[in-house]
Amino acid sequence: MRPILLTAAVAFLALAVAGDADAGEAVLYPYEGAFEDATFETREAILGQGLTIDYVSHVGEMLARTKEDVGGTTDIFANAEIYVFCSAVVSRRVMEADPMNVAHCPYNMFVIQMPGDDGAVYVGHRDLPDGSMQEVEDLLRAIALEATGG
Repeated sequence: MRPILLTAAVAFLALAVAGDADAGEAVLYPYEGAFEDATFETREAILGQGLTIDYVSHVGEMLARTKEDVGGTTDIFANAEIYVFCSAVVSRRVMEADPMNVAHCPYNMFVIQMPGDDGAVYVGHRDLPDGSMQEVEDLLRAIALEATGG
């Protein structure tokens, strides 16, 4: 399965999601299956790397719950979760190379399901800067590929 690299502006337009063009870039990996299966596979792939998930953000539930309170008019996701974690080994290496890599820590993977009839499911992560953050990007890619069977 080939990942999809989209700038935030293009990703949000392509996925019919309203967003800020300054949000950065995301790498999306299509998942063939249910959202619940994708979240299970993503958690298992993170844990399989010997990492601990520090926090799970149920951002899809929050957006749905607060939609009317904040004047929302559209469903952004059918489901969305973000898994936050770090790697002491990898983080040490990338921050020894450049202490300002602290700006990218902790790392995260997200699983989203788009609203509507197709309900497309994606596993993804931020596209990190080239250079000293490549080791982290490789780790995130490995997790996404394992989760999606790629």
